[in-house]
Amino acid sequence: MLAPNLNAAAATPEVEVIAHRRTLWRWHFYAALFVMPLLLVLAITGTIYCFQPQIEPLLYRDRMVVADSHGPQLSRDVLLAKAAASEPRGAVPTLAQIETDRARSAEFVFRLPSGESESVYVNPYDGAVLGTLSVEHRLMKQVRNLHRGLMLGKTGELVMELAGCWTLVMIGTGIALWWPGRQSKGGVWLPRLSLTGRAWWRDLHAVGGIWLALGALFFVLSGLPWSGSWGKEFKALATSASLGYPKGAWGEAHVRSTAPSASASNDEHAMHGMNMKMDDLPLHQTPWAVGATQVPDSAQASAQTQRVSLDDVVTLAAKQGVADDYGIALPTTPTGVYTVSYFPADPRAERTLHIDQYSGRVLSDIGYGSYGRVAQWISYGTSLHMGRYFGFANQLVSSAISLGLAALAVTGFVMWMKRRPARALGAPARPAKRPPMRVWRGSLTVLGMIFPLMGATMLAVWCIDRLAFGAKRAPA
Repeated sequence: MLAPNLNAAAATPEVEVIAHRRTLWRWHFYAALFVMPLLLVLAITGTIYCFQPQIEPLLYRDRMVVADSHGPQLSRDVLLAKAAASEPRGAVPTLAQIETDRARSAEFVFRLPSGESESVYVNPYDGAVLGTLSVEHRLMKQVRNLHRGLMLGKTGELVMELAGCWTLVMIGTGIALWWPGRQSKGGVWLPRLSLTGRAWWRDLHAVGGIWLALGALFFVLSGLPWSGSWGKEFKALATSASLGYPKGAWGEAHVRSTAPSASASNDEHAMHGMNMKMDDLPLHQTPWAVGATQVPDSAQASAQTQRVSLDDVVTLAAKQGVADDYGIALPTTPTGVYTVSYFPADPRAERTLHIDQYSGRVLSDIGYGSYGRVAQWISYGTSLHMGRYFGFANQLVSSAISLGLAALAVTGFVMWMKRRPARALGAPARPAKRPPMRVWRGSLTVLGMIFPLMGATMLAVWCIDRLAFGAKRAPA
């Protein structure tokens, strides 16, 4: 009678291992079922957007590229006037894009009476208007909208945010499934190409996944702060807690700035009447750390007070160390300001200047040194995520990771098709005995608390799984 008991005792660990792996497999399957189609979209659009600096000048060469005449260029104010003259009545200039490359045209953005915006390109040598581009409908804007929200507005942004969160589950379960029981060199770091059928695809998927896991994790963690729901709330929290941009507008922390108006009443208005935030401005790119910060007001001025010229703002920005490839949000109201936004490849050079439109005084000067530690990390992550930090090499690495993840989606789909029964979902059967897996359950709980939307969907998946597939268990 002892032998059967010993055999049962010996078999118990093996049964627990199988149950453990099958549970992980089910979570990996459900995560992949949701994530993989969206991962294809993210990978393809991310790769295209990564090469935006090279693609747009080729795609819109007739508007963006000019012949360098080696002669003097017209002033920015003259070029802006030329652009404004070509626009319909009621168009409001909102942005000037500043570049020193003599082979590039001058770009100005106008808000049209219809509510949409368009860029006007002007030859900086003779003032000829070269053409226009819709800000909302240009190719790279559409690619970015697909990448961030499937061009479905807030709903799409939530879906893509969930895709990023569930990718964390897919990465964790994928590593766990790859790790146990692999003693030999074959199929661990290199796929066994001698295999055939589904085993060949499994090796390709597992080995490729382990090589890409770190890159996928980085993409998710560096992308989520930019998401429409969780990212927006996290940015607001980081800003208020001085983990992003230090709280306050003037004189707090390391922000170098002065109050904008001379009188106490105007100071009161400027410091308490600010409603617009940096993310509301019509800038092409805004550093993450300053997105939730408020934009100050210019001092009230009489009707005869002249606005500082755009050329003076460009000169002032150059004196502050901002010389090339930046945007200037133009004031559109009597109390508006010039906002210089510099978003370079090196995060340490990021700079945001708010300038009084009448006096030319710098009201706020926010640099990388003003950021909290979290915002500094996110700035580096963003630059690497977008393929900017190491130049072309960074673009190649980022696109290789993106396309590798797209390949994983394809191999995962092929494996599913090869094992899925006809007219069935093909989800791995639940084990007859539920393993404790306290660390795994605790990790999911923490993840659900950090990302509440994901926590709600995890609970929904768990309930649906129990209701729809509760009776289907694998044999012990």
